[in-house]
Amino acid sequence: MLASGHLGDGRLVDLHVVDGSVSAVTESGTPVAAGTPREDLAGWLLLGAMAEPHAHLDKALTAEQVPNPRGDLMGAIDAWMTAASTGLFTPEDIADRATDALELLLANGATAVRTHVNVGAGVEALRAVREARSRMDGLLDVQIVALTSNPITGPEGRENRRALAAALEVGVDLIGGCPHLDPDGATLMSDAFAAASDAGIGLDLHVDEVLDPEVLYLRELARMVVDGGFAHPVAASHCVTLGLQSPEVQAAVSRQVADAGVNVVTLPQTNLFLQGRNHPTATPRGLTAIAALHQAGALVCAGADNVQDPFNLVGRSDPLETAALLVMAGHRLPDEAFRMIGANARACLGLPSAGPVVGAVADLVAIDAPSVRGAIADAPMARKVFHRGKLVAATSQSRTIYR
Repeated sequence: MLASGHLGDGRLVDLHVVDGSVSAVTESGTPVAAGTPREDLAGWLLLGAMAEPHAHLDKALTAEQVPNPRGDLMGAIDAWMTAASTGLFTPEDIADRATDALELLLANGATAVRTHVNVGAGVEALRAVREARSRMDGLLDVQIVALTSNPITGPEGRENRRALAAALEVGVDLIGGCPHLDPDGATLMSDAFAAASDAGIGLDLHVDEVLDPEVLYLRELARMVVDGGFAHPVAASHCVTLGLQSPEVQAAVSRQVADAGVNVVTLPQTNLFLQGRNHPTATPRGLTAIAALHQAGALVCAGADNVQDPFNLVGRSDPLETAALLVMAGHRLPDEAFRMIGANARACLGLPSAGPVVGAVADLVAIDAPSVRGAIADAPMARKVFHRGKLVAATSQSRTIYR
């Protein structure tokens, strides 16, 4: 039993868990059978656990080793590819950093993570991230996307196609790629659909991560899903250029995305850092058209993307940081921002709903905050995290003022 949790509607409740799901929500202090295991939540706010729908665990926590003086996307890509080609990172190092990053996410309240892993240079990084996932088995859910290198189309992409085949042999949960960085983005997407269909898995593509309004692969991606009758989940991450379109185009494309069932992952942290450096006047924020997508009925969630690496020099591995940026830069109200890192993120990952509701999965976070708004604003360190009803992480904090 999780005792004395504070719900958003003001109730103080006890939560009962059976076989990893919430079996009952009762008024706090309701008598229970003697000997019932009890975890005291001390009146903390009790919420469904958060999720990180887009990470790069193979790159995480490398900002000191891999500088990006230019600060833009191509500077980050060049810096990473150069460092990787020199053998700077061993499989052991990747596994250890990925484990550290997962532990940080878990301690902050994320019990589900989807990570992209570069597979163009071979499968060593993939094996290392799989090792990190095995170390965290039973603590949180981890999905792995094989992120292909460019080019992957044409004669020049032969080795990268072989790398994807090797990654599929090792085992991944989804196929990824970057159509806007390939000489033939439409063919990349078509080939990705074919490979995913053969493997029986879904797609999660980096889509339109540029500030060129002439680039809009998202529309073609939605059309391919519908025309091809693709039977597995599809996510489109970034979708930056949709935010540059006219309201009419935003609405039309958003309807196509919603009708196709494509999930959209917006990534404010990394896009705010990388995008817009060549636009000194009215600098665009690099976020997708969240409002238009939401109005059309598309599922939109949010993640941090990179953390403390050349693509994003900072980041606390805390979904509440992403939620704060959704409020400030994405103009979302706090409750919606939390849904985008919580329920919507889990839905994007194909996971059942979680929260302090009867029948939901008992993936929960208790946090010393008065409300969702207060949790996003202060991001208190004092948290308890539960996966399938089991306490899997706890963090405390103290403050002393010396007068």
